[in-house]
Amino acid sequence: MFLFPSLLPDLVDSTFDYTIVSFITALLLLSLLSLCFIFYLRFKSRTLHHLQNFNSLWSVRCILVLFIIFWALSELFRIPFFHRRFLFYLFHYPTPSKQANLCKIQLVLSLGLFEPAFLITLLFLVNVSIKKKTPYNIWAIPFVLVTCLPMLTLQIICVFFAPLETKLPAIFTQSSVFSNHGFDDRTQVLCAYPLLSTVVFGAFGIGYSLCFLFSCWKVVSLVINKGLRIRIYGLAWTVLVALQVQIVGLVLSVFWRPDEEAYVAVALLVFIGTFLCAAVGEGILVIKPIADSLAAGGDCFRWSPVGQSRREGGDQNSMEEVLV
Repeated sequence: MFLFPSLLPDLVDSTFDYTIVSFITALLLLSLLSLCFIFYLRFKSRTLHHLQNFNSLWSVRCILVLFIIFWALSELFRIPFFHRRFLFYLFHYPTPSKQANLCKIQLVLSLGLFEPAFLITLLFLVNVSIKKKTPYNIWAIPFVLVTCLPMLTLQIICVFFAPLETKLPAIFTQSSVFSNHGFDDRTQVLCAYPLLSTVVFGAFGIGYSLCFLFSCWKVVSLVINKGLRIRIYGLAWTVLVALQVQIVGLVLSVFWRPDEEAYVAVALLVFIGTFLCAAVGEGILVIKPIADSLAAGGDCFRWSPVGQSRREGGDQNSMEEVLV
């Protein structure tokens, strides 16, 4: 009866690892499906003229899906399951210092580039939907990268150069901890979320939430179709709530070590928050609009969400291209 408590942490860790891997697999499959929809629409639009306007944002949607894929793959490097199954065999069990550096790189890429990039692309698509004319696709990639540059720079400074590192408690700068329960009884490094990095991402998340809420409010004020309103409300509530849940989880994670059961639950909460933003964003802004445009065919030009008909020669409104 004394064996059960000793096996409980390993059982919790294994369940957490397999749960994260399952979610990542599902998100990658959804992303591949999204890419198939994007390229299929692009292929069909070459012969069907009524689909050409809906195809004008294909590269922006590709950016969204690709950054979600990059984020999902980067999350694999945080879980011990991936280390045991793949990383340690490929690199012959890297030294603890190399494992710690890997945690830092993953943290900077995840919270500093990949997640902010796909969130900003979501915001870009929502803002484009209320413009009368769709901007050129060529500006989408520079816009996203330039917008993410301050966030990426701050994360690099906080993680790799940690100002006042010697004067601050470890929770502010510690991006990894050592565990004695590693693979083959060797020391294993577990990734953590330092508080400085969390504060930077939290500031970004709060500012982003305000911008996203304002953009969704402007879209709702123009939409007259009930179905589109439901989609916008669903997207807004999912992104706003999930992002705040993720920030709260990041803050709570500093109170436990990564090898404690409470941290495992909080880390899962952090992951689920981002997962929901990514999955719902792909569903509402990629798969559903393309599926509707393919199903509607030429009939999709007989009406406009803001009461302007393209057949009457009105200004081109890109809301149909993003949300229909």
